[in-house]
Parts: sequence; C-alpha cells; structure tokens
Amino acid sequence: MTSNTKSKVLNSVRLFRTAPHPCSYKSDQIASTVFVDPDLVIDKSINSKLSDLGYRRSGAHLYRPDCENCSACLSCRVPVTEFIFKRRQRRVWNANQDLEVVECLDLTGDEPYALYQRYIDRRHDDGDMYPATPEQFEAFIKTKTVDSRFLKFYLNQQLVAVSVTDVLEQGLSAVYTFYDPAQTKRSLGGYAILWQIKMAQNLGLPYLFLGYWIKECQKMEYKSNYRPLQLLIDGRWVAVN
Repeated sequence: MTSNTKSKVLNSVRLFRTAPHPCSYKSDQIASTVFVDPDLVIDKSINSKLSDLGYRRSGAHLYRPDCENCSACLSCRVPVTEFIFKRRQRRVWNANQDLEVVECLDLTGDEPYALYQRYIDRRHDDGDMYPATPEQFEAFIKTKTVDSRFLKFYLNQQLVAVSVTDVLEQGLSAVYTFYDPAQTKRSLGGYAILWQIKMAQNLGLPYLFLGYWIKECQKMEYKSNYRPLQLLIDGRWVAVN
C-alpha cells in the first residue's frame, strides 16, 4: 500500500482516542488507544487496509495503540509462502492430526462459551478479561464481520479449541484463539496458528496477521517462533529472520 493510499484511508475514517489508562502489558507504562468510528461498517476492504496500517479487530471495533511515551507494540505478520516448519512445530502438527476442524460462519450452542470460560478462568485469571461472562463472550468473540470465520477443533466430537479468523484481501487475521487448558501436551494454541498458516497458503493469501508483538513480553514471546516474521516499524513492514 502506498503512502498516498494510506493517507486516503485514514482521511476517510473518523478516529477516537481513549484517555490514558494503565497498560495491560507493561506495568510501568500508561497507554492510550485509537479506535475507528464504531458506526463504520467493517467490511473486507476497510479491515484489510487498516490491518496493513497496524490496526486490529476486537469484536465490533478496530483499534491500534497510540501511546505518547511508548512504541513497544508492533504489528506482526507471517509471510506464509516463506514459512518452514521447525522441528517442534512439526511435532505439534503431527500430534494433532487426530483433530477434526470445522469452519463455521457463527458460533452456536453452549459448548463454545463453556470452553471459553474454562480458558479465561485457567489461563488469564490475572488479566482484565477475568472472570469470563456471557456478555463478554458475545461482544468479544461472537461479534464478527461478514468475512469472519470460526474454526472449531474437535477431539472425538468434543470441542477443544476455537479460532476466530478474519479473511482479508491480503491474508488472514488471527483474531483470537481459546482452547481446553487441560490439553497442555497438544499445544493447541500453536496448532491453531499452524492451521491458519496452512489455510492462508491453501487460499493463495500471502500473510497471516498475528496482532501485536512486544519485545521481552512473555505473553507475546510465542509469536517469535513463527519466522520469518514481519514487523510494522515506522509505517513500513520490515522482515525479521
């Protein structure tokens, strides 16, 4: 995307900036966030263009960090045609070949929320998403765009993982994944990323967007395993091998 195209995209969209608030990732930092006009319809075109500019979807909202004194949050994406399985990733892939993956346009029934609740309560009980609630699940997980997909992973007909994925013009965006916290040996979060890399390859799409990466942030460290990685630095996507 050229700089002129970027300017046109931003000039056509109203943006709203939050008041400063404590950062979720760096305890010593104060954060601010820019949100796209909530009345804007998020279609594939706008989602794709703003993803290239470092925005991220959360439920009905597109946002990006906009902190005055920190620029640690860097958008990252995997160029899937260049991705090669490492030994550990090959083991994770092979260990989960007994799973059935079903692609859906909506999440229905009680099973997805029950899984989400177990995941948040076990894996994120120190975060601002704890405790999980049906209202949070509806707003954050089930609210989607017309180009969103839900990937449901089953083991012996039991739901063990769900990935929320947006289909973009230039790739897939891995919006969020939650999984059975009891299935620790399967590395279900990693398997979901590998599945989406394969999905992008099969669709002929060049990138898988993984959201934000922060250096020396343990919660973000796993994204470094999917190299080669591209980071959005000063408005340009830079390869990191």
